Amino acid sequence: MLITMTGCVNVNQGTKDIMDVRIITDVHGREVQIPVEVTKIVPLGNAPRMISYLGLADMVVGIEECEITESPLQAYAYPYQADWHKLPICGTSAMGETAYYSEEIMLASPDVIICTFPADVADNLFSQTGIPVVCVSAGTLFGEDYDESLRIIGEVCGADVRAEMVIEYIRNCITDIERRCSDIDISDKPSILGAGATFKGGHSIDGVYVNYPVFEIIAANDVAAGITEQTGTIGVMVDREQILAWNPDILIFDSENMGLINEDYKKNPEYFNKLSAVKNDNLYTCPNSTWHWPNVEISLANSYYLGCILYPDKFADIDFEKKANEIFEFFIGEKDFLAVLKDYGAVYGKVTLGE
Repeated sequence: MLITMTGCVNVNQGTKDIMDVRIITDVHGREVQIPVEVTKIVPLGNAPRMISYLGLADMVVGIEECEITESPLQAYAYPYQADWHKLPICGTSAMGETAYYSEEIMLASPDVIICTFPADVADNLFSQTGIPVVCVSAGTLFGEDYDESLRIIGEVCGADVRAEMVIEYIRNCITDIERRCSDIDISDKPSILGAGATFKGGHSIDGVYVNYPVFEIIAANDVAAGITEQTGTIGVMVDREQILAWNPDILIFDSENMGLINEDYKKNPEYFNKLSAVKNDNLYTCPNSTWHWPNVEISLANSYYLGCILYPDKFADIDFEKKANEIFEFFIGEKDFLAVLKDYGAVYGKVTLGE
């Protein structure tokens, strides 16, 4: 009878006694045997960000190399740097690379590996380590697949309640923002461009964001909308004459790239001064919201900030600093993270070129 029962749960992973395990179905439909109680994890790919949002950072026993940084733009990891610096380096996802280090993972001895890898890569990882591998989606920012991934991790790690809290918080913020922006006529909206973008490094004004979820949530009149058929947020280089042709009313820059932009301005002020946004002093900065993958907390804060800039009447009851710090505290437990960002030079504010 025991042999028969074991055969019924002949899933692709797990070697413990049947009474000590449970079965999780991951995002690829793979059935994975994991311990009834999970206390140690190695998150790979975009999983560390989700682990942090779910309050599970203390379970991490091995981490990727790219998670070891002191930059607050990696907001989800910032509170845990002192602890994560001490952990074995188990892989990397930097610059689009996907690599894992089997021996280091085995030495870390997690109960479960949680990753955003394809199914075949996850199967190979299990075959090399013998440790259960649960896959989640890297997640579309604010998408249903992101919710699904949070729920799977919550189920694996006993954080189901927190997962639902995070999902509800995100939905409530988006609903609130969209409610404020939905009934504004397009003719009453200033045109906007997200420039000075960060992708494969920092860029000046000719590096722009396309399909930026923040602009979509606030229903912005984005002059770069539709210039590519690709889905998801991407950064592209555009001809500077195209920016002159668009001539947006408002320019939003990544604050960390203002050095590049100001240097560019000093070399060619005539170009910049042709733009209406420059002439009318409508230049603003936000922190870059992407660190390999999008940061939910910075993206939500950016949405509220730009809502306040574009539609001040609709957001008149919002104290941005208070709202932003509420968001950061909910996601990463930091009560005044705006001050941390400001000290780093990643600021929300109006800027003047050349200063």
